[in-house]
Amino acid sequence: MNPHKIETPSLLRPRGFVQHAVCENGLRHSHKRLFVSFQVGNIADLPVIEEAWGSIRPEVESAVIPAIELSQQDWDSYETSWSFRVLPINSGGLKVTRVEDSWNRWNKDTEFRIHRLRVLETANNRSFIKAYGLQEDLSPDVSEDQITIAPADRETDMKRLISYALGCMMGRYSLDEHGLIYAHSGNLGFDPFRYQTFPAAEDGMIPLSDMEWFSNDAVNRFTDFLEVAWSPETLADNLKFVAESLSPKKGETPKETIRRYFSTCFFKDHLQTYKNRPIYWLFSSGKQRAFECLVYLHRYNEATLSRMRSHYVTPLQGKINARIEYLRNEIDTASSASIRTRLQKQLDMLKKKQEELAAFDSELRHYADKRISLDLDDGVKVNYGKFSSLLAEVKKVTGKK
Repeated sequence: MNPHKIETPSLLRPRGFVQHAVCENGLRHSHKRLFVSFQVGNIADLPVIEEAWGSIRPEVESAVIPAIELSQQDWDSYETSWSFRVLPINSGGLKVTRVEDSWNRWNKDTEFRIHRLRVLETANNRSFIKAYGLQEDLSPDVSEDQITIAPADRETDMKRLISYALGCMMGRYSLDEHGLIYAHSGNLGFDPFRYQTFPAAEDGMIPLSDMEWFSNDAVNRFTDFLEVAWSPETLADNLKFVAESLSPKKGETPKETIRRYFSTCFFKDHLQTYKNRPIYWLFSSGKQRAFECLVYLHRYNEATLSRMRSHYVTPLQGKINARIEYLRNEIDTASSASIRTRLQKQLDMLKKKQEELAAFDSELRHYADKRISLDLDDGVKVNYGKFSSLLAEVKKVTGKK
């Protein structure tokens, strides 16, 4: 039998095993792996030759212990880990003055850790193969696609950066402290003084929009985040690097690309990351996206909807009405048919938003008057269903048609 024709999984773990942990709202997806579980009895049933184990135990431990540490470090670099502390590119020796340079360091660091884990798993395989006399049957080599550390990916990592930045905006994380800062209930005990470098939103709400209606919307706050977390001098470069990672459209500025991502893609990615159990909930007026706002589940309270209406929806109605009047005047005085056509398209779009926003405001007022409270012990699925059509992707989250 030719040992090089047999592909063997690492003897550190059975084929398909992935170290994973349940966090409060979901699991991290593993690349190219299946989730399996083992009980004490399964391990006890494994055939072990005591004499062989005794002879290889020191060398096995010298491979297994650092391999576990590498895998744990990788797992904890994702915000779905209970032990997540900080986004790697924004910490330690990886962070420099530009996001691009920080990511390049992360890329090299990841490549090193993948190579190191592969060496350790191969050494571990070799120890067991030798101890059990399987040299003619098995090869110790471990292919790279069997390594569970995920390689760096620019698009994925920039989306992780945006998600982490939003967490800092919401108060879930802070640039002043590592780890989970606030994940209680009802905004009780929230301490704004733990967010000195980059202040968290006062109300746990961040508006999204395809136009800049609010100075504290997601795009403007993300810009502030980059300026503080890295450097004001490199802000333009950092915005450009992030935007170019998000499949920009021809003619878009970096901010326009990032705005389009927040408006049309972020929540979909968030649902995928948290297995349809989101921690940031998207309140949406509907298809026209006249008004959309992310609310941090743990900071929601009975006054949230009233505040959403008074601070965002009502002012937005006034801004849209004013913009409509402005466009009407511009159409009347347009110097050419092409300009008039372009302005008319904008006007028609805003009229649709105006109508949708009025309907949303009426429903929002109804639910605000109900002063709905959440019981986090009921889980996201139950609580999300309390707001009817005010929220986006209700079917995906609740499973109800």
